[in-house]
Amino acid sequence: MNTKLGPLQIGIILLTLVTAAIHFTLLFPNVMFILNALGYLTLLAAYFLPIPWAKNNHNLVRWAFIGFTLVTILAWVAIGDKSWPAGALGYFTKLVEVVLVVLLFMDRPRESQARSTYG
Repeated sequence: MNTKLGPLQIGIILLTLVTAAIHFTLLFPNVMFILNALGYLTLLAAYFLPIPWAKNNHNLVRWAFIGFTLVTILAWVAIGDKSWPAGALGYFTKLVEVVLVVLLFMDRPRESQARSTYG
């Protein structure tokens, strides 16, 4: 895990905060949306904070982050409001989440980095 924040990491942080904020405020106090926002914030913390277990399993945390985001997207496809313009926020949020998945995928450790970082 690289401790220096570059453009990818800053993008991951910002996009996660955007989607978490949207889910916190969406139909507040809907428990499903609040839990989704808390899930994003928990994964963001596990991804960047020096939590020993998460640091030692950084790639697993990254895949969990990607999976959680994909499940959120699929849930919206299944049950979300896709009408226009009422559902415009949903489309915007899904765009944010798709870009988040791409950035998380791109942030994978390179083989030489993985060896030097993880031992």
